[in-house]
Amino acid sequence: MQITYYAGAADAAGTTSAQLDAGDLTAAELLAKLSAGDDKLAGVLACCSVLVDGHPVRDAEERIPALARVDVLPPFAGG
Repeated sequence: MQITYYAGAADAAGTTSAQLDAGDLTAAELLAKLSAGDDKLAGVLACCSVLVDGHPVRDAEERIPALARVDVLPPFAGG
């Protein structure tokens, strides 16, 4: 999986992108893997939106294919 972090999620992850070598995962499993051992990142991911190949994930049990492109977007303040 190719993971791209944006804004505050990138700050918390310490990177804008990562490659995750895993099989198919649920959205909940993916977020748990991404934040394992990192409480700051876990806190940010808890309020982020996740897009898989451009489509929003709305269910934590949704399956994400191993070869998916995943975008992690924190809430944005707008003006």
